[in-house]
Amino acid sequence: MAHSLSAKKRVRQNAKANTINRARKSQVKTQIKKFEAALTEGDAAKAQDEFRAVTKKLDQVSSTSTMHKKTAARKKSRLAKKLNALQAKKA
Repeated sequence: MAHSLSAKKRVRQNAKANTINRARKSQVKTQIKKFEAALTEGDAAKAQDEFRAVTKKLDQVSSTSTMHKKTAARKKSRLAKKLNALQAKKA
């Protein structure tokens, strides 16, 4: 257990940051699930809209220390690959 005032404050700060980071990651996962649901439906237009929303959310989260920029870029790339495959299949 922390004894000094600064250590106690650090525990409080870490708990707050942990809560915020978990909420942000959860939002990203929810957006990805919506995108993948649109992919399984085969609706290219809806998938395009969901991809835009996922991209925006990933950019927002990666602008903080919650997620590294390259992690977000990798996720966007993989999702874009899936979207392009769906659009190629439709065409």
